[in-house]
Amino acid sequence: MTSFSLEQLRRCTIAVDLGAARTRVYLRDNGLIVDEPSAAAINTRTGSLIAVGGAAEGMSGRTPHHITVVRPISGGTVVDIDMAQRMLRHLVGEKVRRVWRRKPMLRAAVCLPHDAEPLARRAAVETLMGLGTRRVELVDTLIAAAVGCGMPVELPEATMIVVCGAASTQVAVLSLGAIVAAEKVLVGGDAMDYAVVEHLRRRHELMLPTQGLHPLHLALSADPMEESAEVRGRDVATGLSRTVMVNTAEVREVMHMPLTAVLDAIGRVLRACPPDLVADLVERGVMLAGGSAVLPGLDRMIADATGMTVRIADQPDVCSVLGLGAMMEGKVQPLHLDPLASS
Repeated sequence: MTSFSLEQLRRCTIAVDLGAARTRVYLRDNGLIVDEPSAAAINTRTGSLIAVGGAAEGMSGRTPHHITVVRPISGGTVVDIDMAQRMLRHLVGEKVRRVWRRKPMLRAAVCLPHDAEPLARRAAVETLMGLGTRRVELVDTLIAAAVGCGMPVELPEATMIVVCGAASTQVAVLSLGAIVAAEKVLVGGDAMDYAVVEHLRRRHELMLPTQGLHPLHLALSADPMEESAEVRGRDVATGLSRTVMVNTAEVREVMHMPLTAVLDAIGRVLRACPPDLVADLVERGVMLAGGSAVLPGLDRMIADATGMTVRIADQPDVCSVLGLGAMMEGKVQPLHLDPLASS
């Protein structure tokens, strides 16, 4: 995050966070204008777009054969450029035109996962160029999320952030506005939800859609000492609706199993950092961000494994786009390091 890169971002007018679960758009001087699921429903017979965002998400698993709900974004990477453009155009079209009547959309900023491949970068650029932007600035999601959490990333001190998304988790240590060490693992909230769904199927012979896990997550978060929670699903044998009491301790253990890869990534990042920065982290702790940061027990598991204090951001799900917006509006000032004059 140099002075040059911040100067380029200040010329942008719109910031976009293309997440696997949700798409968020931030408009200069207007704040967050779009926060919708990254989903689109299409008619496979005619190719027409039926619904986008929350309306399309509500159709998932409830449509006839000729209507399909697709997700054009996976793990922060655009996998279907045409569908992503159509989805974004419907999500932001009316709101942008209402706020931005005669000004053309000149520049946009978008955050990408750490070490995104060239094809992923090109896909993000082409998606936004198709909406009328003339130039697209690419920002690392880790830096954007750290800024959105209010972390002093521009100082010569270590800050550690763990961004837990739906499809992947990114871990990084930052100092002087740059990434010192980072890791990305393909384990996120979806993997934990899938593990719980499989546990309920094997242990209780209960079929449960992923959307049905939300009440269970709320029950686990409400009272960590609660021994059981009620879950409703479909019986595997009869196909009828059935309610079972689930042992919460077993559910927490099942949810923690995929997180061993995240803990390994945190260990590798710490081993790659200089000792002075690791000493800073002992005092500052770890910041959790991302839509899956609020999963029950995640912060306690990381704290037990690392021995460091773990905090959850105030708005963990929108940290990345808020960080992009803060840099775009000039709220972040880099630490100027002027070269010493030669003697």
